[in-house]
Amino acid sequence: MSAERLQRAGAAVVATADRGGRIAAVAIAFGWHFAVNVPGIASGWTDYRVPWAAAAGWVLFTVVGVLATARLFYGFAVPVFPLLAVLLIVDVLVIAATPDGQMFDTPNWAWGTVGWFALLLLYDRGIGALVTVLALNALFGLIGVLAGSTDGHGAADLSRFVMYVYGTGVLPIALMAAMGVLRATAHQAAATEAARAALESERLGAVHAQRERQDRLGIVSEAAGALLHDLATGRADPADLDVQRACALAAGRLRRLIAESDDVPDPLLHELRACVDVAERQGVPVDLIAVGELPELDVAIRRRLAEPLAATLATARLWARVTVVAQPDEVVVSLTTPATAGPAKESYSWPMDGVVDYWYERDEELVWTQTRWRAA
Repeated sequence: MSAERLQRAGAAVVATADRGGRIAAVAIAFGWHFAVNVPGIASGWTDYRVPWAAAAGWVLFTVVGVLATARLFYGFAVPVFPLLAVLLIVDVLVIAATPDGQMFDTPNWAWGTVGWFALLLLYDRGIGALVTVLALNALFGLIGVLAGSTDGHGAADLSRFVMYVYGTGVLPIALMAAMGVLRATAHQAAATEAARAALESERLGAVHAQRERQDRLGIVSEAAGALLHDLATGRADPADLDVQRACALAAGRLRRLIAESDDVPDPLLHELRACVDVAERQGVPVDLIAVGELPELDVAIRRRLAEPLAATLATARLWARVTVVAQPDEVVVSLTTPATAGPAKESYSWPMDGVVDYWYERDEELVWTQTRWRAA
């Protein structure tokens, strides 16, 4: 699995965990708003100082909740702090409209609901902002309690105030804290799983590469062994140009196969240098020119880029020039060398597994070979 796919999978895990917390916050806020606040307004309707203020405040809370929900689930941009100001203003109006003696009853519905709707607006902004809103809500409630305590029950009202603030504030804070912990845990779990999957992918890739290298080494060794056997038994003449080319080609393949496993900054250039070294040992001067920064390429792609050129380079006799032109999404490797015995005019091209394209042209003077990889 690629790093990008692992990252997307981890993000999906975190998003799924976080979505549950958002659903819970919305369900609690609107459940409370409809199941508790509506009966509270209805029961205190005739006692309110200004009944329409309680009803209008309920509608404003609903609108703010809908906007906050749209922000939570659909990413809509909403003015968070102005909407918080609306909640607090409605809170003050409801406290002012609530009749004396009912500050801790359901007619004073906004005081116990502000925290849940503020949570919807501040869900991803940290606990500090929510605590600030709840502190202001408690301050407004305290003013209302002190203003309404004219019957000698001030101490009892203050005790109830403390309990009420605790009850209305601790649950939203606890839910936000729990969701923060859940998100952090999900992030950690996703990162751990991504690391485990990456290690497993690397292990499987290493096993596959090792098996493939062993297969290729067996093929190359068999071909080289057969050639050495022919030389040893006299069936092949070392002076024969075709035999010399076959030896150079076998040596180039062996050296490139060894170079594939080397840990170097530019593996493709390292493998090409291994092929160039074989030609230079045959007395052929080779220029290797690289332009641009090579992207990271798989062994299979590097092999397809280098193999045809290694075969052509084994036939070089006078000189050769290898050019590598690299871009982030494309690598082109070209080889030019004087033509030796063979057809006077020949050219062909074909895609290699649809990943690397190969061109070969030959005329009376030059042989030109090119391989090209392009990112999908």
